[in-house]
Amino acid sequence: MKTSEKNKPACVLDLKAQLGEGPIWIAKEKALYFVDIIGETLHRFNPTTQDLTSWKAPSRIAFILPVSNGSFLVGMPDGLHHFDAQKGAFSQACFIEPDKPGNRLNDGCVDRQGRIWFGTMDDDEEKKTGSIYRVEHKENSLQLSHWDEGYIVSNGPAVSPCGTVLYVSDSPQQRIYAFDLDKSGALKGKRLFATLDHGYPDGLVTDSQGNLWCGTFGGGRIVRFKPDGTELPFIPMPVSNVTKIAFGGDDYRTVFVTTARKGLSSEELAKEPLAGGLFAFRTDIAGTPQKSFLLNQTAKEL
Repeated sequence: MKTSEKNKPACVLDLKAQLGEGPIWIAKEKALYFVDIIGETLHRFNPTTQDLTSWKAPSRIAFILPVSNGSFLVGMPDGLHHFDAQKGAFSQACFIEPDKPGNRLNDGCVDRQGRIWFGTMDDDEEKKTGSIYRVEHKENSLQLSHWDEGYIVSNGPAVSPCGTVLYVSDSPQQRIYAFDLDKSGALKGKRLFATLDHGYPDGLVTDSQGNLWCGTFGGGRIVRFKPDGTELPFIPMPVSNVTKIAFGGDDYRTVFVTTARKGLSSEELAKEPLAGGLFAFRTDIAGTPQKSFLLNQTAKEL
């Protein structure tokens, strides 16, 4: 089902990212943060002024998420790292899966309670060695807990606006799963939510009505589902590798879309010169504000 929306996606930043990913809207800055995983670069883009600030990361950076003290946590192959945008400095926060050198961190999100959910993946995209983790900040430290496993490439994740459902995708399997999420942060009731037949499910996000939006790698579109799994009209994109979206702008009705050049041949790139660019378009359905990772009330720093 093709969308009939009038506002078509337009490239607002021709970055030619190898693997653009993880966009988040920071309202107080009126700016979008996102990463180029293969390019090992973190970007901040102000769509009003067109200002772009970029930081070279120590290694491949998979996601960036805000912290309640104004800093950020980012995912790198070996674990979570702090990021100070004022200083442009990265520092190790905690190691993840040191016993699995073939794995790396992939996508992440913050739930309504201020907890981080993220997944790992097999870097060769072959083995089912990926898992889903939750991170909380208690007693002045990061507390990690393991919740699911058996993923080749865990992706997403995203939380419903009511905070009671967590969505996760396994990209090579073309599957999106849903879990019941309670206030304590426990997952249960894993179930198959949707199976894609056109492209591979990449990053996930929900809007204010609870609809799930999914970038499709190799699919050239954004697919959308109602909370009950009913498919909504898809939004076509002018490039094949659509990775993830974020709602932003003052009214959260501007949709920002990251894309990638990874895996495209020279002939395909010639047909898709804007591949790897950042796109944007307007929508009638608003998103929800980006949540921040919540620190202890007594914690002065992470």
